[in-house]
Amino acid sequence: MLRRHLLAATAAGIAAPVTLRAQGAWRPDRPVTVIVPWAAGGSTDQMARIVAAEVEGPLGQRVVVVNQPGASGSIGTRNALEAPKDGLTWAAGAAVDVGCYKVLGLLDTMLSDWNLFFAVANVNVLVANPQAGFRDFGAAFEALKTRGQGIGVATAGVSSAGHNMMEALRAATPGLQYRHATYDGGNPAMIATVSGETQLGAVLLVEAAEMIRARRLIPLAVQSDNPVTLAAQGSSPAIEIPSVRRWVPNMPAPLNYFGIWCPKGVPDNVVSTMTEIWRTTIANSQRLKDYASSRAALFAPLYGQQAYDEAWKMVRQTAWLYFDGGKARVSPETVGIARL
Repeated sequence: MLRRHLLAATAAGIAAPVTLRAQGAWRPDRPVTVIVPWAAGGSTDQMARIVAAEVEGPLGQRVVVVNQPGASGSIGTRNALEAPKDGLTWAAGAAVDVGCYKVLGLLDTMLSDWNLFFAVANVNVLVANPQAGFRDFGAAFEALKTRGQGIGVATAGVSSAGHNMMEALRAATPGLQYRHATYDGGNPAMIATVSGETQLGAVLLVEAAEMIRARRLIPLAVQSDNPVTLAAQGSSPAIEIPSVRRWVPNMPAPLNYFGIWCPKGVPDNVVSTMTEIWRTTIANSQRLKDYASSRAALFAPLYGQQAYDEAWKMVRQTAWLYFDGGKARVSPETVGIARL
């Protein structure tokens, strides 16, 4: 709650949107591309398409979202990293992915290599297919501890938010196991759980919200300090989802920031122009506020050093989670990520 108040106060204190008129402002002469390195329909895709529509006006240019899934998001991210540094190619996603690719051996990049612009922070949720027999997290938790290797858990892939949640749960619970079923995005993972292809799904709440409201998925627990309420919508009442810490008090729950970013080395006016857009248009975006509110996400229009500092908390925790779980190819310490 404190973090919500702080971010709300930050956004409220920012001036209303203005048209970019400053001398030297970046005015792209061709469409800008935002690469979503995950499948269409997932949390990154949802966020990126709203952000793209919001920044088109101030930039005076089309912003095109292109899906390039594969290798846990590292393929699309690599394409953005290797594109000409002219500001015309951006990547989108969760900052923790960019911060951990090097540790996982997927891509030679670090969080500090990028100019960060966040829109929302998302919450992870564990959901169950209604036919799986798990009516609450307690039942699923006991099953994972006793016969976990036989229980499929769908995620968006290695290093995805859902995978991070399951690894954090495993690290906090000796003996707990699960069968990891990987997909090319949160939306395919959610659909696999709805169809019964897997019994459980570990995805972002923004991805599962509509299927939870439609009772096609049972929400078991969120990775959050406190319970999270999915707002009422239409005929669906508000749904309170308990915190996983009710069962696993020592499980970490850092915020998971999502946004867009371009590599360091682009012209200074690209960064200054996008910073101005974030301070004005994005910080006052009703579409992003409504999106966050309807899907139990946190509106978080952060950029620059503040964005880096907030994202670093989850990067640091997750990098060592991978290393201690035997999933890292590179020791976090060797790339400047000190153990907590």
